Amino acid sequence: MSLTPPLVARLVTAEFVAALLVFPTLLMIPAPYGRYRRPGFGPMMPARLAWVLMELPAVVVPVWAFLAAGGASRGPVPWLLLALWELHYVQRTFVFPFAMRGRRATKPVLTAALAVLFNVVNGVGNGASLAWRAESMTPLNWLGVALFLAGLATNLHADHILRTLRRPGEDGYRIPRGGAFRWVSAANYFGELVEWTGFALAAMTPAAWAFAAFTAANLVPRAITHHKWYRATFPDYPVERRAVVPFLL
Repeated sequence: MSLTPPLVARLVTAEFVAALLVFPTLLMIPAPYGRYRRPGFGPMMPARLAWVLMELPAVVVPVWAFLAAGGASRGPVPWLLLALWELHYVQRTFVFPFAMRGRRATKPVLTAALAVLFNVVNGVGNGASLAWRAESMTPLNWLGVALFLAGLATNLHADHILRTLRRPGEDGYRIPRGGAFRWVSAANYFGELVEWTGFALAAMTPAAWAFAAFTAANLVPRAITHHKWYRATFPDYPVERRAVVPFLL
């Protein structure tokens, strides 16, 4: 594949269009995983294997696209931004799945396949765009780097809280507390929103903004669904919490 700016522009446009379609769909139809798992989405596969397979392209494809688009000869700034990307996805691919509780958890093959397709498209667009990005960094770009790291830390801490809610062998759900859960029901999603908004500010490429938009379209409806479920399930659920954006949403 020859990576050219027109090709990447088409991929970015497709991602913005996908965000516009995904947002209302997930508001009406909860994603079929975890507590929302239900029949009708085809065959299932082990959740750990699904996570590795669907996130692996997000590790490999951006590096390939970056190098194929000439990134090897660039200075430190494009490499720094690529390293931030890899920091998130190496953890998500090779650490997160194996820290999950519940050995028998499953995930629809369909959703894993769609995630693979998205990560290939998104990886090509962002990897190539970073290779073509200017070398300079403004104060706003550095603010984006700081936001990315803060969002990553928030996301990892929220994942830890969720993993340790249940004792070994225990079923059922509990109210998560601590960290960003003091303000929102979906603290892990809040962390990811901050991460990729920060990355978009740091990179300032259309591909990065398309990914930030798709992340919001994917996670905000899921956070709203979580929030409604918590309120309906736990009579003592904290009334001050919002779904995903502290004090707002």
